[in-house]
Amino acid sequence: MILGGLQKNSLIDYPGKLSCVLFLSGCNFNCPYCHNPQLVNGGFSKTTCLDEKTFYEFLQSHKGFIDGVVISGGEPTIHEEIAVLCKKIKMIGYPIKLDTNGSRPKAIKLIIDEGLVDYIAMDIKTDPLSYPPAIVKNYDPSQTLASIETIMGSGILYEFRTTCIKPIVDEQNIQDISKSINGAELYALQRFRDDNKVLSPAFFAKTGAGHSKKELRKLKAIAEPWVKKCIVRF
Repeated sequence: MILGGLQKNSLIDYPGKLSCVLFLSGCNFNCPYCHNPQLVNGGFSKTTCLDEKTFYEFLQSHKGFIDGVVISGGEPTIHEEIAVLCKKIKMIGYPIKLDTNGSRPKAIKLIIDEGLVDYIAMDIKTDPLSYPPAIVKNYDPSQTLASIETIMGSGILYEFRTTCIKPIVDEQNIQDISKSINGAELYALQRFRDDNKVLSPAFFAKTGAGHSKKELRKLKAIAEPWVKKCIVRF
């Protein structure tokens, strides 16, 4: 397991908490709009890479200054050591939020069942049937659906979220996603930050990738009947 970087404080990554964000390197998806492209193939984030000893020392020394730890990536659940990492963070006394793409439902279920996570934010990239080829070449959509079921039945805090990006996400995709998370507590539609610091800039060379505020509000209206709360993060 490679610790790809550490953001020492964040007010936006863990709802209601001042958190640090630990980035784990490596991912099993290749989302063309990924804003952490250096982490996808096992590299390091813009922040300084670190070893586990230094990370745990940071957590110990910042008790009372930060309220929680976000484990992000990359994709954290591809690492077999994820449960051990969560246990050690918990032993120091921090609640944990996990950012995941939902592709490994067994790993998600394990850390939930062992009480190792307090909040999960799962990205649903588009209708799971439409993941290939833009998100991943080969994919079993039942993995995403199993993760949705596990998270919704877990009793812990959670949110589902979709980065609204053309041509991967359109009105029909939002309709299909919303049906698959029927009754979810929170569904967040996120506006795409249109810059060149993405995994595959060439993917968007011939089309405008981002949705306008008006278009995002329309997508929100489509999703709202299916979930308890839908928000747009501009």
